Amino acid sequence: MQLGGSILIAMPGMGDPRFEKSVILICAHSPEGAMGLIVNKPLPDLSFAGLLEQLDIPRAPEGRDICAHFGGPVERGRGFVLHSPDYAGGASTMAVPGGFGMTATVDILQALARGAGPAQALLALGYAGWGPGQLESEILRNDWLTSGAEADLVFAADDGGKWGGALKHMGIDPLSLSATAGRA
Repeated sequence: MQLGGSILIAMPGMGDPRFEKSVILICAHSPEGAMGLIVNKPLPDLSFAGLLEQLDIPRAPEGRDICAHFGGPVERGRGFVLHSPDYAGGASTMAVPGGFGMTATVDILQALARGAGPAQALLALGYAGWGPGQLESEILRNDWLTSGAEADLVFAADDGGKWGGALKHMGIDPLSLSATAGRA
């Protein structure tokens, strides 16, 4: 099972409230574990302009504004910019399967503050992480649905509609989901 570049959609029976109705883009997946970013949980108390000010990064009048998200419960003080593949920060940019990039260095914040950088981007503080076999077990336990990731969904401005939109993209009515797992 290779999940890099896929999205996880939290099932209604998700036992962890931090992940309730979450949509997570899996950025890396290997036998050693997985790492992903929640893309639909904005941080209402943090603006991009405020973050730039905290980091002493000057913002040009044409500077971009991107939404800051709760990326997951691991290392919540660490920032990641998930973006379209048109930005290459050299060795600091990780290619994410499915046509995404992830950069965790200040150069991308500086580029966005100048009005440059990738065409599409979102900032995530923290990440979701799984140890070896843990994510696969959660999927088998019916905690997550998996689907291909579409940039239009991942970067959509309507964070509140991403969970339902991901399900509808799969042809699933959110009201028809059951929290009970089963095998046919």
